[in-house]
Amino acid sequence: MLEKLGIEMVTIPLPFRLNHVNCFVAKGNDGDVIIDTGLHDERAIKAWDQVLMQRHVTDVLLTHIHPDHTGYAGALQKRTGAKVSMTEIDSKVYDHIWTESGLKLLEKDYRLSAVPEDISEGIMAITKEFVPYVSPQPNVNHFLQEGEKIQFGKGKYEVIATPGHSEGLIVLYNEHDRVLLSTDHILPKITPNISYWFYGERNPLQSYENSLQKIKQLDAEYVIPSHGKPFYGANERIDEIWAHHLERFDMTLEAIKDGAPVFAVCEALFSFELTTYDYQFAVGEAIAHLEYLRAKGECERTEHAGKWIYQRV
Repeated sequence: MLEKLGIEMVTIPLPFRLNHVNCFVAKGNDGDVIIDTGLHDERAIKAWDQVLMQRHVTDVLLTHIHPDHTGYAGALQKRTGAKVSMTEIDSKVYDHIWTESGLKLLEKDYRLSAVPEDISEGIMAITKEFVPYVSPQPNVNHFLQEGEKIQFGKGKYEVIATPGHSEGLIVLYNEHDRVLLSTDHILPKITPNISYWFYGERNPLQSYENSLQKIKQLDAEYVIPSHGKPFYGANERIDEIWAHHLERFDMTLEAIKDGAPVFAVCEALFSFELTTYDYQFAVGEAIAHLEYLRAKGECERTEHAGKWIYQRV
C-alpha cells in the first residue's frame, strides 16, 4: 500500500523501550518531502545517508515536538537546505524543554508529585544529557495550519490538529484514499503516552479524547503510524484506546479513595518495573489521568507539606 501511495517508510532504531520510529519520504511539488527525522544520533545519520544519496530534499515536515521525531531536523536542514514546517505551538516548546529554567519547573512538578529524589535527579540528568540528540535546533520556516493541504507521493494530505500526545501534534489525512498518517496519535499495539508537562496543556487527556472523536468522524480505512506497522480500521483502534483509558480512570479512582500523592497513583497504574527514563512518562501520565478526573469533578486536589494530594469525591 505504501508503494501505491508513493511513500517510502524509513524506520530508524531508537535506544529506548519503544525501539523505533517510522519516518517517511515522498516526492513533493518541488522536490522530496521528509516527514519526521529520528534522533540526532548515528542510527539516524546512517539511515538518512542512504536516502539523501537518491533524493533531493526540499521540505521537512515535523508532526510534533518529541525528540524521536525532531532530533535530527536541524542537522538535516543544514545538510539539505530544506524548509522545515511544524505547528507554532510545538515550535515554541523548543525554547523551554532543555533549558535550565525548564528543568527547574519540571523539578518543581516532581516535588509536588512526591517523586522520590533519586528518580527526580535521574530524570533531570537524562534530560540534560539528551541535548546533543536534539541539537542543532531547526529554523522553522513555516507553521503548519489546520486544514492546510500538502501534496506528496501520489496524494494530497490535509493537516489536522490532534492535541493530546503533544499540544501541537498533527496528523495527515488523504481523503481520496481514506489514508491517515496517524503519527503518534493512534498506534496499533500500544497506547500513546498522554502526559501532563509543565510546558503543555493542563488537561491533555481531555484534548486527546476530543482529538480521537475528531478523527473518528473521518472513518479512515488505512492507518500509517509512527511506531509499529500500518493497519486497517482507525475507528476500531480508537475504541480500543479509549477503553484502555476508561480502565485507567477506574484504577486511578481506586488509588485515591483515601487520598494519595501522584507518585502513589503512578505506582498503582504501572505495576511492572520502570527505569528512570520510563518514570518521566509514567508520572506525567498519572497526572494526566488525575487532572482529567479533577476537571470532571470526580476528585479534588489539595496541597499538604508541599505535595499534591488527590482525593476521590
